[in-house]
Amino acid sequence: MAAVSFSQSAAAEPKPLWEIGLGVGGIVFPDYRGSDELEVYPIPLPYAVYRGKFLKADREGLRGELFDRRYAELSVSIGGSIPVNSDDNDVRRDMPDLKPTLELGPSLDLHLWHSAASDMKLDLVLPVRMPITIESSPKAIGLLFAPRLNLDVQNIAASGWDVGIGAGPLFATSKYHEYFYSVAPRYARPERPAYEADGGYSGMHVLASVSRRFPGYWVGAYMRFDSLHDAAFEASPLVRQRYALSGGFGIAWMIGKSKRLVEAEE
Repeated sequence: MAAVSFSQSAAAEPKPLWEIGLGVGGIVFPDYRGSDELEVYPIPLPYAVYRGKFLKADREGLRGELFDRRYAELSVSIGGSIPVNSDDNDVRRDMPDLKPTLELGPSLDLHLWHSAASDMKLDLVLPVRMPITIESSPKAIGLLFAPRLNLDVQNIAASGWDVGIGAGPLFATSKYHEYFYSVAPRYARPERPAYEADGGYSGMHVLASVSRRFPGYWVGAYMRFDSLHDAAFEASPLVRQRYALSGGFGIAWMIGKSKRLVEAEE
């Protein structure tokens, strides 16, 4: 790896303190990691940017700058999973439905390197999230740890497009793996033996995204590759494939912005 550099970035450009927009998009997901059945969802797409002194929300997510930004930031990590009706999933038939989950937690983002103009940067992202089921009586289902190396390139080849690539392992507690991959004895069948999932390694994931902000609208897309090879639950009868692709796209139109301008390095 090249020597770490923390040289001064280019002059910041004045931009609105906040911008908001609204649009539409679509996502394609497996029912769960390891499922061989896919779902396609149209989704509303909110767009929000806030460039406050200590709190920021942009293409990198929601974060609070509690540390010297040259070296590290503390941000909010958000994730989730989609609902699964077990009657519509062959391998889970007659088992309890999977409720959608919301994952929230802190992320320590360590800045390992950036270019002299700060248009390229390499970060080590260390998020820890607690998944909670979304239902009338929400339940916490363990913890997730998803460290990754993340390379961001802004305005690649002077095209106006921003590109991000990230990769890393996944880890989770047994309670999380049990929710998705365990088969209780009462749900066992000849083709679906009882199984109790352990915690630990959850496989690898690779993320790639592209986006561009035009004067009146924003467009973006992402793709995710998952590998469950050697995962702690790989032997579960609910795992039907060990590799998967998912992705999504969206477009959002700007509907408002602040008259107040602030210096922004993005």
